[in-house]
Amino acid sequence: MTKYHDNTNCIHSPVHFDDPHGALTAPLYQTSTFQFKDAAQGAARFAGEEAGYIYTRLGNPTTRELEQKLAQLEEMEEAAATATGMGAVSASVLSFLEQGDHLIASSALYGCSFALFSHMLPKWGIEVSFVDMTNEAELYAAVKPNTKMVFAETPINPNMTVIDLAMLGQFAKKHSLISVVDNTFMTPLLQKPKHFGIDIVIHSATKYLNGHGDVVAGAVCGSQEHIELIKLTVLKDIGATISPHDAWLINRGLKTLAVRVERHCQSAQKVAEFLDAHPKVSEVYYPGLPSHPGYKFLGEQMKGAGGVIAFEIDGTLEQGERFINATELCTLAVSLGDPETLIQHPASMTHSPYTKEEREAAGISDGLIRISVGLEDVNDIIADLELAFKQI
Repeated sequence: MTKYHDNTNCIHSPVHFDDPHGALTAPLYQTSTFQFKDAAQGAARFAGEEAGYIYTRLGNPTTRELEQKLAQLEEMEEAAATATGMGAVSASVLSFLEQGDHLIASSALYGCSFALFSHMLPKWGIEVSFVDMTNEAELYAAVKPNTKMVFAETPINPNMTVIDLAMLGQFAKKHSLISVVDNTFMTPLLQKPKHFGIDIVIHSATKYLNGHGDVVAGAVCGSQEHIELIKLTVLKDIGATISPHDAWLINRGLKTLAVRVERHCQSAQKVAEFLDAHPKVSEVYYPGLPSHPGYKFLGEQMKGAGGVIAFEIDGTLEQGERFINATELCTLAVSLGDPETLIQHPASMTHSPYTKEEREAAGISDGLIRISVGLEDVNDIIADLELAFKQI
């Protein structure tokens, strides 16, 4: 089989679907169940003796196309599509951890991932330690005899801290831990955690992979063994499986992923440089700036700095709220990776599951603002931000 570049693989599926009508785009299999030609065939499929579809919660041709494409992009053996990004997080954790196990997680995470780890997992007897993963000594000090998994995001939501994946992969292998990395902010086009020894890669497909703000979905990529376990346990029995229609929309969105990511990165760089030079901004968190600690990972770990920027306004929380409310082009909304530029306040929105003390420990201040730079003309985005600065 010919090996193509990522930009090509975003458009072409790894497996060709023959359509009796010659349709260019693979059809949407909007069905909940699949009929058998006879009872023997149904029994054979349930027994695993014959390949084929049974029920969409267990598999669907449209979903399968998405899974194969994402596995190819992440250079993993397999993938499982999920109903939401948090479905991917929970599937990647609950499939492998049980009562008495210990999980090491980054001290800063997406708010709902943090809530799952800090509030839900302890109820089921799973111990969780949150550590600063930029501090290698702190990471190694967190290991216990019952440690089974390490979980991280990079860059970290929302303060854009970059974790050294080579270090994390070596750490996991040394202690025989399952390593899980949330690659949502980078996409497979900018970062491939597998290259650094990471076992499982997850995405909120809601974001860049779909890219149009009209789907919630997730994905888990990994080895054949890991993904089979996820599909046959948590996804099958808890049921956070994606709908065929949402899978079809993401397949469509992936076709423009390469050009969208390139534009997001180019515009975000210009917006970050504008913010960095602005007298009313005290700090900018963006790996594309030489002043950011994550800048050193560009070119090796990351092919680009992404489309998300966090920054601090030199003023009060009330001034920050006034700034957000004064924007006209930027949309006040959570999420990221949409065509629209989105602006939000993490402390009161996406990271509200943290207590104030937990936010401070994770480096999420009350004055932090996050922007997902969209696909509008970058000069219009900058002009809108400048207009808002005049209000404070």
